[in-house]
Amino acid sequence: MAGHFVRLDDCIFDRPPSLVDHEIADHFRGGEILPIFQLAFRPASLLWASNRQGRQGHLLKIPGTIPILALLCATGTPAIASATTYYVDSVRGNDQYAGTSQTQPWQSLARVNAFPLRPGDQVLLATGSAWKEPLTISRSGRASAPIVVTAAGDGPRPRIDVGDLSPHGVAVMNAEYVTISGLEVTNDAPTPAQRFGVLVSAQDRGVTRGIRISDMYIHDVRGTNDRKDNGGIVFRATGQKRATRFQDLRIERNIVWRVDRSGIAGISDRVTFLNWFPSEDVVIRDNYVEDIGGDGIVPRGTDGALIEHNIVKGAGSRAPGYSAGIWQWSTDNSLIQLNEAAYTRTRYDGQGFDSDFNSRRTTFLYNYSHDNAGGFLLICSPKRNDTDNLGNRGTIARFNVSRNDGTRIFQLSGHVSDALVEKNVVHVGKGLDVQMVVATDWDGWARDVRFRDNIFNVAGTARYGSESGRSGPDYLIRAGFAPAEHVRFNGNVYRGRHIDLPDDADGQFSATYVEQPADWQIPVFDPARPDGFSDFLIQHRSWMLSMLQRELQATVTLKQPQRISIFETRR
Repeated sequence: MAGHFVRLDDCIFDRPPSLVDHEIADHFRGGEILPIFQLAFRPASLLWASNRQGRQGHLLKIPGTIPILALLCATGTPAIASATTYYVDSVRGNDQYAGTSQTQPWQSLARVNAFPLRPGDQVLLATGSAWKEPLTISRSGRASAPIVVTAAGDGPRPRIDVGDLSPHGVAVMNAEYVTISGLEVTNDAPTPAQRFGVLVSAQDRGVTRGIRISDMYIHDVRGTNDRKDNGGIVFRATGQKRATRFQDLRIERNIVWRVDRSGIAGISDRVTFLNWFPSEDVVIRDNYVEDIGGDGIVPRGTDGALIEHNIVKGAGSRAPGYSAGIWQWSTDNSLIQLNEAAYTRTRYDGQGFDSDFNSRRTTFLYNYSHDNAGGFLLICSPKRNDTDNLGNRGTIARFNVSRNDGTRIFQLSGHVSDALVEKNVVHVGKGLDVQMVVATDWDGWARDVRFRDNIFNVAGTARYGSESGRSGPDYLIRAGFAPAEHVRFNGNVYRGRHIDLPDDADGQFSATYVEQPADWQIPVFDPARPDGFSDFLIQHRSWMLSMLQRELQATVTLKQPQRISIFETRR
């Protein structure tokens, strides 16, 4: 079969009806040339594609198989039946109505849940409506015709309050190309249990695409603080029968307030060496997350996720165990930029930001961390193994600002390697006594970590060293970083009182420091009054950019995440 090739120029692939072990279409890119024998179709399976340029399809015959009809680059996608708009009003509606006009709306969400929605359909929930039942979407749209559920009219948001009636307020279950926006969701109850404000769940269905959760007001979700996989917004990809992941998932401009345990969290069961099937093109942006039992924002099982301009306040407020503001777990190439993380309450971890284990090339860029009980940045991993943890490799923290964080500004815990911390600005306030850089044990120690061109402004006291013992959530330290290896410092600026300073041949040292007046009045938002959130986001982003430019003395240039090459093995 050598020499048989097909060029896949400018093709747009829909989901193939039948593939052997995974969705081959995910590996096709416009313009690539692939050997036919690598396509691994079942005999007589179909691969559907469309072409913007209108080429005809081809009938391919591979020696040793029956003919395979591959409508490669065929003329256009199948015609979509006329889309319909459905109206739902809890006050004026009736489920016996057709639901296709504002004068004859449906009444219940159960009517929506049971109805066979089609691609392009819209479901408009009347403002001022309220339901004590969940909204569950289990039908799929298409890339050019998503199913949309949103609010319509002037007045209070449509409210879904499921109380103790359902695990979720809103769910997208085994469906793709679905947009949910503009709703208020609560899920409170007398006792904790696994609960969700919004659940996006895909199980045993391969690649699940095109989901949007935006402009939601999610509050008072009484989940259990004993497990991380519940809370405000959870996206969950699982499947023992068929590897499952998300592609093109957007979680944007949501308010998540007073929820347990997680604010926004990702779940995946394909994160080991042999079962690595990460979600791609995941964007978590412009969300406000406050008063969270455990962790604020935590993607898991992703490659190239973008976590940008989110505000997380008051994480770690109730959950036992370890929590942090914004972090990732079992990911590659995460880009965490332009976020504010503040007032994390616990000191079990308790940092504003965390680069966690089984991960590579996590980048923290242009973030603002302040007033977190546990510190600014944790980089951590237990001992590497050959099944489900490759350690923590290649973390970069660059152009961030920390102000008045407590306890541990930079913590290197366990098997961390090849990390770079550079060009950050740290302000330690008067009266604070912190560990500026501390190496701690987690089944081993860090190696090959560089601190370069950072500015450490200390009006209180800053210490450096490695763990010599524990006292509850706090670490006792001794001078020097051993047994951590190759923790190096170069060209940093040390102002104020520093104890057990590391060697830094090109460092600049000043024994005194007095904090200078500056604009630290960051815009604030009251989640009890959700109106005006869009204006707040604009003001907050503008203030962040101005503050960062002042502190860093450089233009702020945001980046785009990069995904792993399909030719790179995850080892």
